[in-house]
Amino acid sequence: MRKAYIAGNWKMNLTPSEGARYAAELAAAVKEAGVDCRVMIAPAFVAIPAVVEAVKGSPIIVAAQNMANHTSGAYTGEVAPAMLKDAGVKTVILGHSERRQYYGETDEIINSKVILALSEGMDVVLCVGETLDERQGGRLEEVLSRQIKVGLKDVSAEDMARITIAYEPVWAIGTGMTATPEDADGAHSFIRATVASLYSDDIAKNLIIQYGGSVKAGNIKALMAKENVDGALVGGASLSLEQFLPIITYNK
Repeated sequence: MRKAYIAGNWKMNLTPSEGARYAAELAAAVKEAGVDCRVMIAPAFVAIPAVVEAVKGSPIIVAAQNMANHTSGAYTGEVAPAMLKDAGVKTVILGHSERRQYYGETDEIINSKVILALSEGMDVVLCVGETLDERQGGRLEEVLSRQIKVGLKDVSAEDMARITIAYEPVWAIGTGMTATPEDADGAHSFIRATVASLYSDDIAKNLIIQYGGSVKAGNIKALMAKENVDGALVGGASLSLEQFLPIITYNK
């Protein structure tokens, strides 16, 4: 039985003090509500230590939004996995569409980060998804297949237990447009089938696949009702308790 996994990607928002205050409020609310899904938040690098401290003793997972594909060295502005672990982070989001689009991260670069993160004992949320042009051009399956096959290259069957895949249709991120629950479930079903072809039916069956793309309180129940949707990677709606709490308590 796959356990629901709701994640909040704060992107470049909230200072360390703002993030710590909000994280403490969220931890208290999660406890009071008796939330039974996995909850993760991903602050900016500089806010990680304060947020880790704020949620200490709670089940909330603190993740990083990215990391370098090197362990150390002359890589100005980069953050190594050991630095993240020392700050209390054991989960990292990799391959987000904004990293691909704005910073030129290729499938191969993302794969090198996935392999390094796993080798360092970290859990990975691997993001995949198509642009509007790719979707309208009938290339959805081609794009997802490539991103998954290259992104997971040399990942062992054993390490797949530490991989979560987040499907984020690029055209639905920050636009207010949202894939229908049926669209999301169809893409998730294809992702699961692709993973089954690479590994096994059991690994695919146990794989957690999140949906990301303008997730909000008004559509979370319909999305989570679908067979292949196991959670959500939430952007803007994860930045306040008023918007995020209804999402993580969707089944209450």
